[in-house]
Amino acid sequence: MTEKSMADMAHPVDLYVGARLRIRRKVLGLSQTQLADALGITFQQVQKYERGANRISASKLYEAARLLQSPVSYFFEGLDETAQGGDDGLAHRMTQFVATPEGLELAGLFPRLGDRRLRRRVVDLVRAMVDDEPVAAVR
Repeated sequence: MTEKSMADMAHPVDLYVGARLRIRRKVLGLSQTQLADALGITFQQVQKYERGANRISASKLYEAARLLQSPVSYFFEGLDETAQGGDDGLAHRMTQFVATPEGLELAGLFPRLGDRRLRRRVVDLVRAMVDDEPVAAVR
């Protein structure tokens, strides 16, 4: 089975939790190897967790949450809204977003914008830029 077909078959919750794991790890400036060493697993296993290719067990998720200084609930925040919205690929888009250095930087900076109206303006700006852009290739 190819990596692509494994990711296609991954459960949306596993994709979502994996994306949240990646975001939190990156926000704290940890490498996959550093997290893996602390969890007693290989960095390849962390990669699989982050891609949603492998499910993270409850005990590993608990350990990861402690190491990443976050409650276990962090990994599920926003998931209900995703499910209620019919999960139009949010977990996949989120994973793609944090897979880029720019997306990861934005993910770290965006919550620091305290003014809700300013955050809305940033979203509107990006939306306008995307709408004006011809079909873009992934860079």
